Amino acid sequence: MALTGFFEGTGMPDPGWWESLWPDPAQVISGVGIAPGMTVVDLCSGDGWFTLQLSKIAREVIAIDIDGKLLETARVRLTEGGLTNCVFVEADAYDVAKVVRDRVDHVFLANAFHGVSDKPRLARVVHDVLKPGGTFAVVNWHSRPREETTVLGEPRGPATELRIRPEETIAAVQSSGLIFKGQIEVPPFHYAVVFKREPGSATR
Repeated sequence: MALTGFFEGTGMPDPGWWESLWPDPAQVISGVGIAPGMTVVDLCSGDGWFTLQLSKIAREVIAIDIDGKLLETARVRLTEGGLTNCVFVEADAYDVAKVVRDRVDHVFLANAFHGVSDKPRLARVVHDVLKPGGTFAVVNWHSRPREETTVLGEPRGPATELRIRPEETIAAVQSSGLIFKGQIEVPPFHYAVVFKREPGSATR
C-alpha cells in the first residue's frame, strides 16, 4: 500500500538502475519536445535523473516531489553538475498549481502516472499550470507483464496490474481539456504521450 500522498508503485530503484534503463535521458527529453528557453516542471522528480538533463536544456526547472530526501539527492546531483537553474519544491503533485506561481511551458511526468489514484484530477491541475500552448508529457511503462520487462537481469517496474495502455492514458488526460498531440516510443519498455493546452482554454 502506498504511503499517504505517495503514488502507488512509484518507489525509486536501486543505484545504477536508471543508467541501465535509460543511458541517454536527454534523448527522451528532446523527444517529447522540450527545447532551450522553456520553463519546465519536473513533476514527481524523484532523485533527479531527468531533472539534471532538463536543467541542461531549459531556462528554468521546478522539481516537485513529495519526498524531501529524494529532492535532496537531486539537489546534490545538480550541484555536482554545476547547474543552478532549478528550484526544488517538496509538495504533493496534486498541489502543483498552488506551488507554481507562474504558468510554465512544459510539465514532464515520468514513471508515476500509473500509480496516480485520480488521474483526471492530476491532469486538471497540470492543465491549469500550463501557459496557453504549453505541453504536458507523460512517460509510462507499456502494459506488459512485469516478468517481460527486465533490467539488469531482474523484472522491473510497477506491478503488471498497475500498467496502463496509451489509450487509457490519453483518455484520462484529455478529460482535463488538454489536447493529445502525439505518441512516441521510449525504448525498451516505455511510451510517451504529449498533450497541449489550447490557447484560450479556461482554467478548470
